Amino acid sequence: MFLPFFETLRKSGVPVSLREYLTFLEAMNANLVTYDIEGFYYLARAAMVKDERMIDRFDRAFAISFDGLDQISADDVLNAVDLPAEWLEKLAEKHLSDEEKAEIEALGGFDKLMETLKERLRDQQGRHQGGNKWIGTAGTSPFGAYGYNPEGVRIGQDQSRHRRAVKVWDKREFRNLDDSIELGTRNIKVALKRLRQWARDGAHDELDLDGTIRATAEHGYLDVKTRPERRNAVKVLLFLDIGGSMDPHIKVVEELFSAARAEFKHLEYYYFHNCLYEGVWRDNARRYDEQTPTWDVLHTYGPDYKCIFVGDASMSPYEVAYPGGANEHWNAEAGQVWLERAREQWPSHLWINPVPQKYWTYTQSIGMISDIFENRMVPMTLEGLDRGMRALLR
Repeated sequence: MFLPFFETLRKSGVPVSLREYLTFLEAMNANLVTYDIEGFYYLARAAMVKDERMIDRFDRAFAISFDGLDQISADDVLNAVDLPAEWLEKLAEKHLSDEEKAEIEALGGFDKLMETLKERLRDQQGRHQGGNKWIGTAGTSPFGAYGYNPEGVRIGQDQSRHRRAVKVWDKREFRNLDDSIELGTRNIKVALKRLRQWARDGAHDELDLDGTIRATAEHGYLDVKTRPERRNAVKVLLFLDIGGSMDPHIKVVEELFSAARAEFKHLEYYYFHNCLYEGVWRDNARRYDEQTPTWDVLHTYGPDYKCIFVGDASMSPYEVAYPGGANEHWNAEAGQVWLERAREQWPSHLWINPVPQKYWTYTQSIGMISDIFENRMVPMTLEGLDRGMRALLR
């Protein structure tokens, strides 16, 4: 049954051999993956792709061969046998057309959403699926998982699907960015070199060649002169958005973080989620119990620091504009208030956005934060970073 897939791979330019195809069939016969589309994809790729340059061709061939696999209806699945519960749950996810989405109205604002959630929690007695009111799954209710609503509270869902949740009820764990990874490109580091203000500090342990030549000529014998090493005196304060919609951007942000650690002697960093609020943290594993008050950060680092925010700025507009609008906790002051305080404390500031700039207009919160930063938002491209570093030196 997988012979057409094998032929499509060959036609697409993937040099898969018969031996590799047979290895793939042996793995399938051994039930290494069962009812797992993602696992099936990675198994096929591991067995039949031996050069990472062929991955893009493999992806195209896979899409052609298994087009529509993720659109199998619930009725089709129910007529099958021996299906695990997790597959049935995933197939219950709500997939709506653009026209159907447009017909679903929001409740009418953040306050109304929170008030309605309290009522649902008080009145609901059991589990619900497919509806438009109660807390449940696969429906159009504002509360629950695997459904769709233009403004909702996500409860009991593993990952974001439409990126429209106003709040996320579940406690999520994020991992720290790795600053020791080997950079995949030197472009980021080259761009950061624009942000340099040289100064000499430390012990006199660097050879002063001009001074040595001059002193030797004056004294008639070799007179070695040394001087303090010249270092980049720029101080950088880095705020890194982590988790949720930032997950697809982890690799490029890690490269930026690693380059910054190597380039700047005076670098301080903190993590936040979506927007700046009253607390930030250094270790994502301890972010719930070891937060640093943002006021302390504002009072610790002087206005001579260059302040750089890194994040996709993609969130519910309530998270920026409303007290209580934070995605995972109840914030006493709106995120906009804290961002404006940061801008006031560090006049030399910048927001770096890993989302391609051509998509910024599709997300309201990106426009809001860009306005707060008075358009000092740049894309995470070579040109964007170069422009941003130049702006920080003005």
